[in-house]
Amino acid sequence: MCQIPFTIPPEEVYEVWKKLRYTYMTLDGPAANLLTALRKHNYTIGLITNGPSRSQWEKIAQIGAEDYFDSILVSGDLNCVKPQPEIFHLACQQLNVHPNKSCMIGDKLETDILGGKLAGLAATFWIPLNPLERASCSDEMPNFTIESLMDLAPIFGISPEEIR
Repeated sequence: MCQIPFTIPPEEVYEVWKKLRYTYMTLDGPAANLLTALRKHNYTIGLITNGPSRSQWEKIAQIGAEDYFDSILVSGDLNCVKPQPEIFHLACQQLNVHPNKSCMIGDKLETDILGGKLAGLAATFWIPLNPLERASCSDEMPNFTIESLMDLAPIFGISPEEIR
């Protein structure tokens, strides 16, 4: 083990890490356009994220998510996390929609998809981060597996022109 001959304050290390981490974190044009189009079509959209409050809200601010979502829930602010149904029910309550009229779109089977199913949502859409990943547990089996967020456009009546 080597010793560094100087001390860097933890807060300074955190700020450098945060800057590097968030440099490439963006909400890309097509995704932002899809969210905007969904809202124009009168869909209400919520974001549920697991993690510590501070880091999650920093990410949310970095990508400007507040402009696209009607409700944002961070598990670090609450007494529940995905996949617990309570966090999904709270989102539905804030959005003023019944769970059986809602869907969950996510990339994690064990939190997003399982949680949506446990909460009684009408449908779950899984976007695997790894194209080779497959659902292996019937409890986590999504209603639909899609390749990208853009695959949602025709499902929700959004034309290709609206998301370009």
